[in-house]
Order: sequence, then structure tokens, then C-alpha cells
Amino acid sequence: MTGPIRWGIIGPGAIAQNFADGVAEAPDATLQAIASRSAERRAEFGNRNAVPTRHDSYEALVADAEVDAVYIATPHPFHAEQGLLAIRAGKPLVIEKPLGLNAAEAVALVEAAQQEGVLLMEGFMYLLHPQIARMIEMIEGGAIGTVRHIRASFGFAATRDPESRLFSRALAGGGILDVGGYPVSAARLIAGIGTGGFADPLVVKGAGVLGPTGVDEVAHGLLTFQGGITAEIACAVTRTMENSITVEGTEGSLTLPDPWVPGRNAGPSDAVIRLVKNGETTEEWVKHPAHLFMHEAQAVSRALLGGLSEVPYPAMSPKGSIGNAAVLDQWRAELGYATFAEEPGALRRLPRTLPAGLPQVPQVTLPGLDRPMSQLVMGCDNRDTPAEGAVVWDAWMEAGGNAFDSAFVYGGGRHEAVLGQWIASRGVAEEITVISKGAHSPYCTPRALLAQFEISMGRLQLNHVPIYILHRDNPEVPVGEFVEAVNGLIAQGRVGIWGGSNWTPARLAEAQDYAEAKGLQGPSILNNNLSLAVMERPVWPGCVTSNDARTLAFLKERQVVHLSWSSQARGYFLPEALRDRLPEDTRPEACFGSAANAERRRRAEALAGARGVSAHNIATAWVLSQPFPSLALIGPRSAGEIASTLPGVGLTLDPGTVAWLNLETDAAPAELA
Repeated sequence: MTGPIRWGIIGPGAIAQNFADGVAEAPDATLQAIASRSAERRAEFGNRNAVPTRHDSYEALVADAEVDAVYIATPHPFHAEQGLLAIRAGKPLVIEKPLGLNAAEAVALVEAAQQEGVLLMEGFMYLLHPQIARMIEMIEGGAIGTVRHIRASFGFAATRDPESRLFSRALAGGGILDVGGYPVSAARLIAGIGTGGFADPLVVKGAGVLGPTGVDEVAHGLLTFQGGITAEIACAVTRTMENSITVEGTEGSLTLPDPWVPGRNAGPSDAVIRLVKNGETTEEWVKHPAHLFMHEAQAVSRALLGGLSEVPYPAMSPKGSIGNAAVLDQWRAELGYATFAEEPGALRRLPRTLPAGLPQVPQVTLPGLDRPMSQLVMGCDNRDTPAEGAVVWDAWMEAGGNAFDSAFVYGGGRHEAVLGQWIASRGVAEEITVISKGAHSPYCTPRALLAQFEISMGRLQLNHVPIYILHRDNPEVPVGEFVEAVNGLIAQGRVGIWGGSNWTPARLAEAQDYAEAKGLQGPSILNNNLSLAVMERPVWPGCVTSNDARTLAFLKERQVVHLSWSSQARGYFLPEALRDRLPEDTRPEACFGSAANAERRRRAEALAGARGVSAHNIATAWVLSQPFPSLALIGPRSAGEIASTLPGVGLTLDPGTVAWLNLETDAAPAELA
């Protein structure tokens, strides 16, 4: 880009006026366009700020070739959707805090910006004021010794108006989402000094007051960080607070009496830092003639002119925004405040979480099912709230996925309930294939199976599941008892087809033979681990892998449907920097590390280079290319992880390539010759 950066603003409110004033003073920025659906507000803002272009839709603004960057200043619930609109149009942007209503929405925005290669920043303007850089410099220089405790607050007393954005639950009101991000970000910034980033707390505790509309009006929090650093944070929309930052160290303390809005709505934005050391108080003024928002507008504009992907520290980074949102989520949960997006049955949808041009998940029709199901199956063992689930599962449906795997034990039942709430809110029970599992050890008996099935159906809000799987086997129970129990559910019309998870081929064959002899429906699905990397150590006790010659031959001979869990070997084929995000005892190297698997990964990487995909995609394609009906269970935690998996479904691997990847032959594919 060449300067000045031409800015377009979505939403002509008070905060937008502050940003416009900042742009007017920024040497490398100019205000080019405003978008509002209100003709009156559009004209008033445009005339007041001499804005050349006025758009009546947000779509028109982000498509405007004369707009280089976008600032979003609408109420909280619209940030994520409008942010994704701008990102998919290729526009760099600043989104006024909060980035989204929760961490899942923040993740969706950050991933989309990375996919499209555009700069994204959450608008914490105070971080760009020179006093913050000076505070960091003083702390790094040892002015107060080692940081031990932080106190930060931002609270004001607004007139309670149930319809206003501060108090309306429909507008995600409350202090935590409106101003709580300031003390949280300050505490995380200070606790992270010396690392070049924002620290994530190990513990978040909170207490506060929920008002008549159900939003938090006053909130206090306690944070604990690595190294024993603690923090007190507070915010309010009905109580005036100190509105300061104090940092206590082993040799003194420093205070920023006006950290958030020095200069308020005009320049100069002068600020003072008070240092207390050895019983003496000294003051250092950090003066600047410009409007507070000039610092933000100029910092982003300079970053864009410099071709940077992020605004330099101490600006809020995309990763920092995700961490901030996660703390706000935990803080709200401590108070018992869930936004409307997190309610059971919430209908909130985020369009454009996936980039354009991705392949669709292929679908297969299994004997005994009355509808096609996707060959990849979404694992539903990691979404704690309806809001988290909706972002991922809506994207999954958009990608052509319609199969969902759940289990009685996931999240102590919470994950089943969240999935059930999403199914009900979307009305998709007859469009999707739900896989339910029960009878996990130590309750692996026919009696427990039947009891757990009823509980699972209640959580899922379903009367019937197309596929039911016994989560573990119990060799002490005659296999016929399991066959009889499941067939009782089939006779009631409550189960379609069934199978066993972590069962041996011999046990499955025994169950099939028993069912055939009795005229019953036998198990037709084996749900074991199967991945290109062989499981060297069980991920959990009692786990079974199907990647051995005997089991693979059994599956091929009987044409048993195989549903692989950990089909991507817990990330074993991801780039090294992304592999070890799981608990230490279940990390990919802990469970799949071996010389043979390292060679499999090397071969996958070589083939991926020739195909223009990732080794992760090759590993997915290997599972789907078996000589028996093969489904792959995957566990994306975000829309971006879905997007990174989908290239694997468009790959075709011939039997020779499948064998070569699994070290069964040294004859490499012709494309690698």
C-alpha cells in the first residue's frame, strides 16, 4: 500500500467519531468512507467529518476499491459477522473491542484473517499511547524490581436504561464485555513483560452483581499467572471506580492514574506515571499533543504501509485477543452471566467462517442407514457451550459434513447436551447422522448400556440415533448379551446400525456370528484407532489400534465399516511447531513416536510436497483410501481446523501409494520418481 491509508468506518456512533478524530490527526491516514443503514446518521456523520463516500450497506463499503482498511464500531453482537465480511473482502481492519462475543468468535476472526492474509487488530487504543511503552520500559529496566501484583479497574456509573447497549442482554451488555477487557489486557500485558506478548492466567476467579436485565453491572476478578504474579481486576457500568493501573514490585510500585482515556475525547493526550520507591513518590509526565485515537490510527496505518501482518507490540495481537476473550469468558462464567449467544437453543450464526473454494466433504451411504453421511465425522468432545459448538458445527454443515460423534462420557455429559441443544436450535435432526456411544469402562455391561442410552437420548434431545457404538468391550460379559441388549433398542426403532469401539476383530466376528445364528442384527462397525502413524502406546488405557496386518485383512475380507478415531494421529503429521498442544502424556510423540512412524511422516511430507498439500492431508487421505468402507473421525476445535483438513478429502491414493506410505513397500509413487 502507499499512503495515506484510506479508512472506511462501519457504524457512525460515538466511538466511531473518536476514531475519525484520530484519523484526522494521523499523518498516514485519511477518512474515505462511512457505512450505515440509517440515511440520517450516515449523512450527519459524513457531513460532520467531510467524508467523501457514504455507503448504505456494509457490503458496499468493504467492496469499495478506494477503501484500504476498515474500522468496525457497531455494537458488540455485530463485530464478528461484520469483521468476517471485511476479511473475506480482503480488507485489513480494526474491530472495536470486544473482538467477538466469546473466544470461539475471536478464533474464527483470527483464523479468517490469517487465511486471507489481512491485518486484524482489536481496538484497545490505550495500548498505543506512549505511556504504555514507557511503563513497559520502566518495568523492564527494574524500576520496581520483580513484578508481584497488579491492580487495574475501569468502571463508571451510567444511567440504567434496559434498552441501551450497556444494559440490554440482546446487545450483549454488561461491564465485562464493554470495559472489562481493559483491566484484563493490562494485567496480561504486565504479567507478560519480558516475553513480548500477553500472558495467559492460570486461574480466573470472579464475583459481581448481575442487574435486572441479567447483565453484569459490577464485576471483580482475581487472576494468577505463571511465576506467582497475581492481579486484581474490576469493571462496572453502574459504579465509578478508580480507573487506574498499579503495579507492585519487590522494590516499589508504579501507578498510571489515567491509563485508559488520557485526554478523553480531544487532545492533548497527556498522562502521568507515579513511581513509589524507597518511601519517595516521583512523577513522570508522558505528554503528547494529539488525540488519543491518533496513536491507534497512525500505528495501524504505518503497519499497513510497512507491509506488516500485525501492529507491533504493545498493540493487542491476534493471539492476545483470543487470550483476552478466553479470560472474559471465564470471568463471566464465574458471575453466571451467559450472553444470548451462549444460551441453550441460541440461533446465532456466523457466516463466512470458512474461506471460499474448499472441497466439500464426500458422503457415503452405509447399509442399514436411510440417509447418506459424510465420510469425515465431526468429534463432539471439546465444545463446552452452545456458542462454541455453533461456530464449529455450522461451519461443518457448510462444508458438507453431516456426521457427528458423541459419547455418554464426553465432558461428563456436558458435550452431549451442548450438541443436543445445537441440533434442536438448528432443526437438523433428520438431516444429520449422530453417532452415540455408551458402556465405557468400568460400566461396560448390558444393563449400564441401556441406562446410559436413555440418558444420552435425553441430553441429545433425540429418540433415535442412526449409529450406536459400545465405547469399550468387556470380555467378561458373553458377547451375546451385548448383541441382545442392542437388538432390543433396534426393535424399538431407536438404533439404526451398531458396532464396537476398541474391540478386537475376534470379538467383533464372534458378535457377528452370534447375531447371524440368532437372526439378529450384528455389529457392522469397528470404531478403533486407525491412522497412518501406528499407535505405539495407547492414548488411553484399553485403546485398540486397527493398523496391523491381521485387523486390516479382517476388515477387507468382511467389508466391515471402520470408523477411525485419532485418524490424524493427534496431530502427528502437522508441522513440528503445531504438534505438541495436547497434554504431555497424550501428545503425538508420546503415543505415536517411533522410527517407523517418523519414516511414514517423512514419506507423507514428500508426497504432500508433490501434491501441493500438507502431510496432515495425506494422512487423512490414507485413512479414507482403504480397501474397505472407511470413515475418519476428526476433532477440529475451530472453523480454521476444518478448513485445513478439507484438502485431504479431495486426494486420491491408489493401493500402491497406500502401501508405500504404510512402509509395506519401498516402491515410491511415480510422481516422486
